[in-house]
Amino acid sequence: MQSYDFDLFVIGAGSGGVRAARMAAQRGARVAVAEAGALGGTCVNVGCIPKKLYSYAAGYAESFEEAAGFGWKLHQPTFDWPALKAARAQEIARLNGIYGRLLQEAGTRLIEGRAQVCGPHEVQVGEQRWSARTILIATGGQPQVPDLPGREWIKTSDAMFDLDPFPRRLVVVGGGYIACEFASIFNGLGAQVTQLQRGAALLRGFDRDVQSFIAAEMGKAGVALHLRSQVSAIARRHDGSLELTLADGSAIAADAVLYATGRVPNTTGLGLENVGVRQAANGAIEVDTHYRSSVPSIYAIGDVSSRLQLTPVALGEAMALVDHLFGDGHRRMDYDYVPTAVFTHPNIGTVGLTEDAARERYGQVTVFRSDFRALRHTLSGRDERTLVKLVVDTASDRVVGLHVVGADAGEIVQGFAVALRAGATKALFDSTVGIHPTLAEELVTLRTPIAAAA
Repeated sequence: MQSYDFDLFVIGAGSGGVRAARMAAQRGARVAVAEAGALGGTCVNVGCIPKKLYSYAAGYAESFEEAAGFGWKLHQPTFDWPALKAARAQEIARLNGIYGRLLQEAGTRLIEGRAQVCGPHEVQVGEQRWSARTILIATGGQPQVPDLPGREWIKTSDAMFDLDPFPRRLVVVGGGYIACEFASIFNGLGAQVTQLQRGAALLRGFDRDVQSFIAAEMGKAGVALHLRSQVSAIARRHDGSLELTLADGSAIAADAVLYATGRVPNTTGLGLENVGVRQAANGAIEVDTHYRSSVPSIYAIGDVSSRLQLTPVALGEAMALVDHLFGDGHRRMDYDYVPTAVFTHPNIGTVGLTEDAARERYGQVTVFRSDFRALRHTLSGRDERTLVKLVVDTASDRVVGLHVVGADAGEIVQGFAVALRAGATKALFDSTVGIHPTLAEELVTLRTPIAAAA
């Protein structure tokens, strides 16, 4: 039997890679992890964690505004952008250290540097070559920047946490998770935000009611949203500001421009062409149900291959893969009813099918929907509204889609995701006692359908 340096060599120490490495090592495998950057990948360093911290920061502006309605007399608060950046950097450094300790305590070997696949069982990092029975690619994705005049002035999401100085006027191009979240964040922190989206709606793939509702709420909060708008060029003006020329000939002035128009898999420079790993047109590694590539000894998980670019999905894939390679092989990653949240202001939480997708799959569906002013805002003075929506398969009475736009929507939907995965029916929702007064109780007190397919 051929001898290898490692049983598993993981390229990439993001969420999926670290989880796979730890779980495999705990099962007795000899594991190495190669990483050229900070431990934790996109999520920890320039994604989920810092973005949520900045979302909290933006939320304080709303809270200060609301406080007067509840009897608080406050002096005009001021925002210290450098202080927020420093606090965030300190927290991310702490998390980087935790990831390093987790790998060390599990018994994995961490190799610093950029790795390249040299053969079906060989990886090179710097001048050193290593052999492994199995190679796992978990290198994630990176922002995609379009090729247009002035692209050198574009910022991607990776750079937004350390902008210097704070942009007085920010243009956000894009309509997905990242674009909407950063538009909300910087609007809350005090920037004048303009969001440009080439399509007819924000958040492609989300329920249509959610799309229109969040667009209205973000607009009320101060984000200037322009749909069906495209940038044709960006230029630096004499005063140092930027000017965006749109396809219709109009212009917008800005101090910074964020492009959040999609991400691409991090596969460039990995040497996959050396061994014939099959890739999709966008560079994603094509894998089977066990995450095996076209080369039997090479696997891929997370954003570098997955159809769902979410950190918890990468973690689930990692655990399923380790069970396949070093366990009994029973564990599977189920991609149905994966909940997700968008940390706009207000938040979005969703699980299951959109109304359109449910009609396509089941034919006849019943829809329950309500939008209302939350109790908090009866005194706060703000006109923010909340949306809750249930989509029910009429034949089985099963709730197949649940959508919330409102305060702490992600926290609420996480619990309901368990119910949907368990096959909860609308009758079961109706028989559940609500907690009063809460936003979440609306989901178990909806009684009158608003639409039903013929």
